[in-house]
Amino acid sequence: MNEENQNFKNKLKSWLGFFTHKKTIKGANITYQVVWNLTLLFLIIVILGGAFAGGVGAGYFASLVKDEPIRTYESMKKDIYNYEETSNLYFADNVYLGKLRTDLEREEVTLDQVSDYLIKAVVATEDEYFYEHDGVVPKAIMRALFQEVTNSNVQSGGSTLTQQLIKNQILTNEISFERKAKEILLALRLERFFDKKEILEAYLNVSTFGRNSSGRNIGGVQAAAKGIFGTDVSKLTLPQAAFIAGLPQSPFGYTPFTNKGELKEKEYLEPGLTRMKTVLNRMYDNGSISEKEYNDALAYDITQDFIPFRPSPLEQYPWLTFEIEKRAVEVLSKILAEKDGYTAEDLTNDDALNEEYMTLADRNLRQNGYEIHTTIDKNIYDAMQKVKDDFPYYGSNVRETEVDPDTKEEVTVEKPVELGAVLIENKTGKIISFVGGRDHSQEQLNHATSGKRPNGSTMKPLLVYAPAMELGTLAPGSILPDVALSLNPASSKPWPTNYGGGYSGLVSARHALKQSYNVPAVKAYVDILDKRPAEYLSKMGFTSLTPEDYENRSTALGGLTNGVTVEENVNAFGTFANGGKFIDAYMIEKIVDNDGNVIYQHEVEEVEVFSPQTSYLTIDMLRDVIRSGTATAVNSRLKFSADWAGKTGTGQDYKDAWFVATNPNVSFGVWIGYDTPRPLERSYKGLSYGVRNIYLWSDLLNAAYDVKPELVDPAESFKMPGGIVRRSFCAVSGLLPSDACSKAGLVETDLFNAKYVPSKVDDSLTEGKFVTIGDKKYVALDSTPEEFAEVGLILNPDYIEKIFGIKTPTEDLIPKKDRWASILLPDDKMEDNGKTPAALTLKGSNKTLTWSKHPENDVVGYRVYKDGTKVASIKAGLPLSHTGGNGIYYVTAVDIAGNESAPSNEVQVGPKEEPEPVEEDPKDGEGKPEDPPEEDPGDGTDPITDPIIDDPITNPSGGNNSGNN
Repeated sequence: MNEENQNFKNKLKSWLGFFTHKKTIKGANITYQVVWNLTLLFLIIVILGGAFAGGVGAGYFASLVKDEPIRTYESMKKDIYNYEETSNLYFADNVYLGKLRTDLEREEVTLDQVSDYLIKAVVATEDEYFYEHDGVVPKAIMRALFQEVTNSNVQSGGSTLTQQLIKNQILTNEISFERKAKEILLALRLERFFDKKEILEAYLNVSTFGRNSSGRNIGGVQAAAKGIFGTDVSKLTLPQAAFIAGLPQSPFGYTPFTNKGELKEKEYLEPGLTRMKTVLNRMYDNGSISEKEYNDALAYDITQDFIPFRPSPLEQYPWLTFEIEKRAVEVLSKILAEKDGYTAEDLTNDDALNEEYMTLADRNLRQNGYEIHTTIDKNIYDAMQKVKDDFPYYGSNVRETEVDPDTKEEVTVEKPVELGAVLIENKTGKIISFVGGRDHSQEQLNHATSGKRPNGSTMKPLLVYAPAMELGTLAPGSILPDVALSLNPASSKPWPTNYGGGYSGLVSARHALKQSYNVPAVKAYVDILDKRPAEYLSKMGFTSLTPEDYENRSTALGGLTNGVTVEENVNAFGTFANGGKFIDAYMIEKIVDNDGNVIYQHEVEEVEVFSPQTSYLTIDMLRDVIRSGTATAVNSRLKFSADWAGKTGTGQDYKDAWFVATNPNVSFGVWIGYDTPRPLERSYKGLSYGVRNIYLWSDLLNAAYDVKPELVDPAESFKMPGGIVRRSFCAVSGLLPSDACSKAGLVETDLFNAKYVPSKVDDSLTEGKFVTIGDKKYVALDSTPEEFAEVGLILNPDYIEKIFGIKTPTEDLIPKKDRWASILLPDDKMEDNGKTPAALTLKGSNKTLTWSKHPENDVVGYRVYKDGTKVASIKAGLPLSHTGGNGIYYVTAVDIAGNESAPSNEVQVGPKEEPEPVEEDPKDGEGKPEDPPEEDPGDGTDPITDPIIDDPITNPSGGNNSGNN
């Protein structure tokens, strides 16, 4: 053992000696000096190289940002807060409708409205040093550069919230060093101008968060909270906040909804759920939440909070959403133009200027988060849509060929009967509800507000009867001709014709409107055409009139060049309900900006069109259309009874069917027809097209009544204004009744504007003599024998042309029935042929004598003579025979001028009587005849020997010819 220890000591001594040896010490000193010098040299090189690299880097950085302008606080504030905020739409009475159609739904909130959980989640996930840095984190940038240089797949992120805000609002998503350099520079500058709360608030409002349950893209945490979880951002739970905070890294990868608003399959939800757990972990690591909160949130099934599919307003209310958008843009365009010094008239007259401001208004509407309040009653609107969907009497679909926009190939499709309907409040012009069509997915045209069609006979009160009464050329009792007239200057053929054909002769304006006769309407229109009555339409809101519409006679029947919308047509009828004042219909009640300022409020403006008297007379005439005219189907279909006045209308070849009516509160109208104009079925399920349309009108209005009866069924009726009087008139002329008119039973009574009451007495009828031949009557001459003439009422031959300015067969004017049957027409006139009638040939059989009708047409009767004495007068047209006692008879013919023919041959009836011998008086010797036998006074029964008493033909004063027929 000692020996071993001794050996170890010797070796240790030898080893120590090496280090203490002079040569060893000298070598160590030399090595130290070399190493130290090399270290110093390396440090010098590194410092100099770093300085050089830094200078080069700074220069490079400067070159990258040299074109970036120095931004002021104001410009950066404008850019940072210039994010689109979706405008909100409202029904009437502040009932929420939804968001305006946009590519990105967004709703602005302030930071104090955001859940604290969400703020902490965003900071922990996106920028853990947010409250400490000045806009950038150097080590994060170096890490990002290293990853870029090494092409690393690990994405730890190099952008702060400030940088992300700069990227989203000022720069682009371009991946380049230049963009990154500008981002860093602007982030540092932004941090100088804004505090952390302002930056965080802006970030929370601008970031995108995928899709909502309607499949719409969403931006901002409020839209995310409502669109994903159906709650306000202030009420988010920890799991919900964590889920939303994780979305900005991959919005459409992590969003739970598809672009159709459907919830994704479980496997596609997993990335978003994993990202939520990552957010929770980071919150726990930085102390934002406790361990219990962390564990509870991890264990929570967030999928149960995802809300179900919610149709967007565009899907649920397509026609309404588009209509609100269109009208709001029009309103804003005028507001923006006025701010720049332009007027609404400037926009109307300059298409380019109008287009410019419409574009600006559209952009403005989508960026500024307005509240757009409308006049539409949600419950009435919804009820009408249901009626529209369930109505069974539209008619059959038709098959049409059209070009597929995608394949460019011709395809055959079925097209339904479409409809358009509008309900308007008269005194305000509010559009309460409308129906735009059958199915928006098949046809996007709004048939209520944009579709233009000829309005048929609904035009008559607007363009003909009301203007004519306003001008004093017509009254409800005015008489118009309904006969075959050629009122088209370009053609000699009769035009127009009535629906169903046929004519009614002389009719009152009231009756012509009630039955919708075309000829009287055009005749009344021609009489005022030089006064340009279409200007009344312009005053009542017709916007598509052409110069031709002011001149064409077919305009009176609704034959417009471009047609009219249902809204315009219904709106015009409200003029009558408003006592002659037109109030333009509107849908946008007000627009409020995101600061609560009302930037637009609709104001009602009245346009004087007709006098109150004209309006009431028109209303009263239109009442008859529903009471007993073409719209009587309303009475059996409508469930309530208001004071309605309305008019039906039919397009040419039955291509359109209209019914528009008004009461003291509202006006409502419905149109049906095919989009590609074609005739409607004359009968479908046993109903005519007109009745089908009236049924639809009634069903839609019944639905509105169920919702708001006081609106559509007012207790009051139309009030008659002053200046209206009731007067009697002659139904032949419309003038004050004469004695002749009264005797004929042709006196009627109606309302008149006191300014235009007829002052002239009727001269169309006169009392005079006439003769009857068969069933025809002819005016007698002064020389016509009384025995063959009757006294009656005759239509003045000059009346028709003088009053109506037309030449037409008079038999078309006066119907040969009822009370008119006693009127003799002026064309029923027989002229004397200027010669004496030739003698007749008389025949006898027993006691009956007969003869043939005289060949000359002016013969008005026959005289029968017995033994040279006239015993009978027989009028032409009666049986040509006579039965009498014994004697010698002959007959003569008498013409209208009183000329009598020579006697006919004589005919002996019975044996010839011999004279009695005369006996002489024996006393005086002179012959003296006996007293003649007494004559039979007659009992009024023998047609030959008895005198004619109260004969209805030969005795005009007899009871059978006095008074009415």
